[in-house]
Amino acid sequence: MGHFISLPQETILWGENSLPASLSRFPEFGITRPVVFVADVLEALAQEYVLPLLAETHLGLVTDLPAHAPDTGIRAALEECKRLNAGSIIAVGGGSVLDAAKAVSYLHHQEAGRYLPIAALPTTVSGSEYSHYFGITETDGPQLFKRSYAVRETTPKVVALDPVLLRTAPRGLLLSSAIKGIDHAVEGMRKVAADHPHAIIAADGVNRFLSVLERWPAELSTQEALAQGLITDADLVQLQLGGWYCYFTPASMIYGLSHRIGHILGGTFELPHSMTSCITLAPVIRACAEMYGEKLNGFVAAGERGDAAQALADRIEQAVHSLGLPSKISAFGLSRDKLPEVSRLLQESYSNEVADLGGDAASKLDKLLEAIW
Repeated sequence: MGHFISLPQETILWGENSLPASLSRFPEFGITRPVVFVADVLEALAQEYVLPLLAETHLGLVTDLPAHAPDTGIRAALEECKRLNAGSIIAVGGGSVLDAAKAVSYLHHQEAGRYLPIAALPTTVSGSEYSHYFGITETDGPQLFKRSYAVRETTPKVVALDPVLLRTAPRGLLLSSAIKGIDHAVEGMRKVAADHPHAIIAADGVNRFLSVLERWPAELSTQEALAQGLITDADLVQLQLGGWYCYFTPASMIYGLSHRIGHILGGTFELPHSMTSCITLAPVIRACAEMYGEKLNGFVAAGERGDAAQALADRIEQAVHSLGLPSKISAFGLSRDKLPEVSRLLQESYSNEVADLGGDAASKLDKLLEAIW
């Protein structure tokens, strides 16, 4: 039986030069007395394009939001929201800022009995703004561990997409977040059939992503590519729409092994979150091809459907290579000696996803980790 689960997200607004009109509508969706969450490296963006449009309605800024949403940073942000008697959160940033906003909303409900509604202004295209999933990196144990949560009430009420939010994004962060978005599309197929809305819409999202990524100029920054006319605001909108379409039905999806390896590499060993999909996605597609079977046919051209997993993995791998993004764990200095620990954590915490490898999964996992190191 097909099963589609909707989330309590009220609206998504998009288009070139749409940000002023979008922000003016935020009160319609309960975004009042907001505290603005923004990573410190994005504060200048918020100061130029967001805060002036909020006039005097926002209560303050929270900028100390480290990558991977450590519990210490979440607690500090929560206390600031409580001190200011916040009515809502406007999150300006990528996945870590969105994770922090969702975590604070959740903990605010735990302590004060009320979720803080969230408005998302994403500066990357991986898609966290469409989901109820978030992670908090626990820092008080023997090692860091990024614990996953799924809380429907933390789904952002409104999302505003405008290419101005992407223009100053660091090249590597923006492009790797697109690969993370494709990861959502592919691994979203684990528990749904080929006739599910996710399968149909996400396939369009993957093609939107790759049609832009495959002609993205080598080495140039986002700003340089825009200045030279090699990339346009219309292309940035396509990336934003690709992120949305690839993650169109998040409540119907369950992450797979690529995401889970990324959680361990990021949350425990502090590799950049979006970069992990550049390393893991294509190899995991190949390694789990038997499990996916014909589910990936919609993601490739008709002539490639005899081996859709291989064709899709090849296309993603080539995009990662042409963009100059990392494809090996060793690029981030993680010692090979840590691989057994990565394997152990995956088998202990994500046994179902490891089982996607098929028979003798533990041995196959070790070989996979060696191959991507």
